[in-house]
Formats: sequence, C-alpha cells, structure tokens
Amino acid sequence: MDAISVGDIMTRDLLTLDQSATLKDAHDLMREKSIRHIPVVDPLTGKLLGILTQKSMITTIMRLLSDYGVSALERRERECRVVEIMDSDFESVDLHAPLTEVVSFFLKNKHGCLTIVDDKQCLSGIVTSSDFVRLCARLLNKS
Repeated sequence: MDAISVGDIMTRDLLTLDQSATLKDAHDLMREKSIRHIPVVDPLTGKLLGILTQKSMITTIMRLLSDYGVSALERRERECRVVEIMDSDFESVDLHAPLTEVVSFFLKNKHGCLTIVDDKQCLSGIVTSSDFVRLCARLLNKS
C-alpha cells in the first residue's frame, strides 16, 4: 500500500474569513456550518494569517458576557475583530507531509486541526479529527 499523505485526506473546500471579519461573523459561521476551526486568510494574497478555533471564540464570548452582560454581547461581538483572538502562532505542513508526522502532531499537541500551506504560505487545506475518522471508515470498509 502506498503511503498516505496529508494531501490525501485534508479538507480542501474551506470556509475562511479575512482579517476584517468580526467575532460575530465567526460565531455565525461556526454555528450555521457546524465547524470548529476557521482559517483567517489575506483575501489578496491567499496567505494564511491565523486560525480561529471554537475554543478561543467561546473563551472570548464568555469573557464578554462576564464583563458586559447578555444585552451587550452582540454589539461587543461586532466590535471584536478575529485578528484580535485568532491563533497566529501555529504549525502548518505541506500537502506531501506523511500522515505519521500529522498523527504525531495531533497526539503531542492536542490541537483539533492542522493547516496545510504551500511554499508561499498560502492555505491549501486543513486536517481535523473528522478527516481522520473518514480515513478510518474508508480503510475499514476496504477490509
């Protein structure tokens, strides 16, 4: 069996936000599309700027609720930019990275996603635990 690379299992059709997006935009997108990770991308260059996770979004929303109350939440969400709360210190791999490397990353770091970029740091895809579950199902159905 040929070695499977991250490019074989990554999600390519991504929902992204740009740096002008607000926490409200991210909150709505996560809720409507049932996703937990949103890459933040420069719309002109396609360069990956950061990743907004559900965890960081919920943490921020809880802080806003605590500080300002329910009545001010939506307004405060509209004032908060995703670039203020996104993770900009993250690891990425290229689409040829072997899955053994990616599995080690997930086990060691306990992150929910790993971004895949090209040599210009432009977003190519993302790998999540759901991608691994789909791979397991595919492999199990072959046996």
